[in-house]
Amino acid sequence: MEFASLGASVTALARDAARLDDLMRALPTVNGSSHRAIVLDVSDTESLGRRIQGLAASDAIDIVVNNSGGPAPGPAHEASAAEFEQAFRQHLLAYQTVVRAVVPGMKQRGHGRIINIISTSVKQPLHNLGVSNTIRGAVAQWAKTLANELGPFGITVNNVLPGATSTERLAAIVRNKAAKEGLTEEEAAGAMLAEIPLRRFARPEEIAFAIAFLSGPSGAYINGINLPVDGGRTGCL
Repeated sequence: MEFASLGASVTALARDAARLDDLMRALPTVNGSSHRAIVLDVSDTESLGRRIQGLAASDAIDIVVNNSGGPAPGPAHEASAAEFEQAFRQHLLAYQTVVRAVVPGMKQRGHGRIINIISTSVKQPLHNLGVSNTIRGAVAQWAKTLANELGPFGITVNNVLPGATSTERLAAIVRNKAAKEGLTEEEAAGAMLAEIPLRRFARPEEIAFAIAFLSGPSGAYINGINLPVDGGRTGCL
């Protein structure tokens, strides 16, 4: 919604066709922009590669935002190898597949923005998110490597690290915390809020503002960073 309001033509990719249809109806068009939806599971990297390569061959893709659903909560030592493999495919391998498809065109144009939505866990591991902590860290190192490689071509690569944000993902984390600790959901949410200096959860649009900033001319000299948008929760610099 933020990109569309700024005049970008948006391609949204997700698994749920009905929700994508709703999104397409809701997106504003500005100065002749147009939008499209692709129904696809990003963990199907073969299909993902074909679709993005085809798209990049016909249209200039200037901005990529990689953002896929987080792994299920739980301790790292209890997770199966299959859970780690699935998360690795859904995040790092899917993102790499997209990058390989779009970077040749970005190089030709001498401009590009790649932004990965990961987690503050790359700075400070989060309790009971063992698989997520592991995979997000791998994505952060991959992104920093890409930033060094692609900077000479005018392509920036940055990571946005959302804190606790009012989404379905947060609701699932609150339910899991409440069940494990014998709390009500209100008590579990309250304990999480107590760790945030601003004492509130983020609104989704506040994450979008940071992404749009890094994508636009004001963020043109920012490259290879991890930007927390977390109300001050992360306890390190």
